[in-house]
Amino acid sequence: MVDKALISIWQAGVAACLPERVVPPHLPEPPRGRTVVLALGKAAVPMARAVEQAWRGPLEGLAVAPHGETGQLSGIAIVTAGHPVPDAGSLTAAERLLRLAGDAGPDDLVLVLLSGGASALACLPGDGLTLEAKRRLTESLLRSGADIAKINCVRRHLSRIKGGRLALAATPARVVTLAISDVFGDRPEDIGSGPTVADATTVEDARVILARLGIKPPDAAWSETPKSVPGDYRIVARAADALAAAGAEAERLGYRPRLFECEGEARRVGAEHARLAGAMSPGEALISGGELTVTVTGSGRGGPNQEYALAAAIALQGTRGVSGLAGDTDGIDGKGDAAGAFFDGETAGPSAQAALDANDSYAFLDRSGALFRTGPTGTNVNDLRIILCGPPARQRGSE
Repeated sequence: MVDKALISIWQAGVAACLPERVVPPHLPEPPRGRTVVLALGKAAVPMARAVEQAWRGPLEGLAVAPHGETGQLSGIAIVTAGHPVPDAGSLTAAERLLRLAGDAGPDDLVLVLLSGGASALACLPGDGLTLEAKRRLTESLLRSGADIAKINCVRRHLSRIKGGRLALAATPARVVTLAISDVFGDRPEDIGSGPTVADATTVEDARVILARLGIKPPDAAWSETPKSVPGDYRIVARAADALAAAGAEAERLGYRPRLFECEGEARRVGAEHARLAGAMSPGEALISGGELTVTVTGSGRGGPNQEYALAAAIALQGTRGVSGLAGDTDGIDGKGDAAGAFFDGETAGPSAQAALDANDSYAFLDRSGALFRTGPTGTNVNDLRIILCGPPARQRGSE
């Protein structure tokens, strides 16, 4: 089942978006005063390290990373917090970020390093909303199947740090944000819930989203987001960059790649891509990026890449010569320890559909030996999915 070409293509996509490669070219000039680094997200520590290695002059600040982070920095402190659901560490982290931003003066630079996962890692609920209530709301949103734009719209209007408020706290310092995008469409307001950018949505928009999802809205803590926020914002890596690098590696291996981004329900997209693969010619590679969602109705465990892989495997049953890999570029798919999973026409067994119905792709794929484990990669440009049809043209030509 494990195809080295699949791994090579996936790794090429991830490598193109590593902080040490994408952050240094976008660094601003040092200020007359202090440089305060505020890094938050799954790639917070690698992004901060890339700045430390390239920066001319002293640095101070804070990096907020998921629990389990083992990296080290020189002058920037590291704290850890909960993800994908916020915890007490998330609250403390948000308060420290706002305090550091507020201490910056007019000659200082506040350099914000933003990556996916920041919404949970730095969480400061609006007045009147407890952390436990915010946790329950986050769990409901994550299980609802809503896309990240809808989830983060709600988050921004129930927060004291999201939706441009971190940048406003740093006034009158200069604020520069370098972001690694993990959202479909690369909308700045959706990357980490946009702590340093203006937001055009309203409280009413957020309430409508909850109503349509059937989720009870909080009674308190609602607030409008700033519609004008100072500062510079630069996206330094995105899904398109990973796709381009993955496509180049597929070509190097002799495949003809078809590249595209997509979003939608993981099991539906997995089945659709399997059908597309069934119609491909030998030597073609179907490579897609973007974010998929899962509507959780069962009690199982497994993220969107695993659900995509299992749905694709069910649709491919009995098909020969087609193999695939779906993996989150940050190395963690959902709440488990796997980046995603491999699949082919032999992956699905008699209980595959029952596992999919129970949202229990993790257990099924683990028993099948199909899980793809990488550990944290240091970046996060969302999902990267590859399906290969037959051997590459170069290999067929030598047969």
